Amino acid sequence: MSGISHATVSRLPRYLRLLEELEGAHETVSSDDLAVAAGVNAANVRRDLSDLEFQGTRGVGYSVPSLGDRIRRELGIESRRLVAIIGAGNLGTALARYDGLAKRGFDVTAIYDTDPNRVGQSIGDVQIQRMEDMPMDCKVGCFDMAILAVPANAAQSVTDLLVKEGVHSILNFAPVRVSVPEGVAVRQVDLSTELQILSYYG
Repeated sequence: MSGISHATVSRLPRYLRLLEELEGAHETVSSDDLAVAAGVNAANVRRDLSDLEFQGTRGVGYSVPSLGDRIRRELGIESRRLVAIIGAGNLGTALARYDGLAKRGFDVTAIYDTDPNRVGQSIGDVQIQRMEDMPMDCKVGCFDMAILAVPANAAQSVTDLLVKEGVHSILNFAPVRVSVPEGVAVRQVDLSTELQILSYYG
């Protein structure tokens, strides 16, 4: 990675979504079109892509396939990523069934739960396993990213276990923030908080 800003990183998936929609139909894309996709202005786009050391052609724009490849490489998704979902309740089940993950290069390869009534059942092609199986699966490379869909009181202990086993990328849907050491990336998705904010504006 090139050490680009958090703001730029947050915009790259929006650029990539547009590029993937254009692939096969258009060879180039303008900074104006990328700006609309990301909700910024064209100057932001040019700065972002300059930070990636990617240049367009004046009056023509940016190469759609080349820029897509460059963004995937920066995001670390030039090859498919393997994801475990921890928690097979309603939210975990919905996430496991969401086909948008696979479309964006993320394959759910493991699902874990502590409920013995859920263990052994399948969600799509993936069988729910015991939490006790998770450390060994991680060691043998079954997954390298994790999604937490567990109750708040279990989030930190599960996070600690994931970190201990070498997982450095965690998406946390539990309604509590978790602490991780330096070098581990956590993204927090608190649905109730987002709805409360939305309620204020609505």
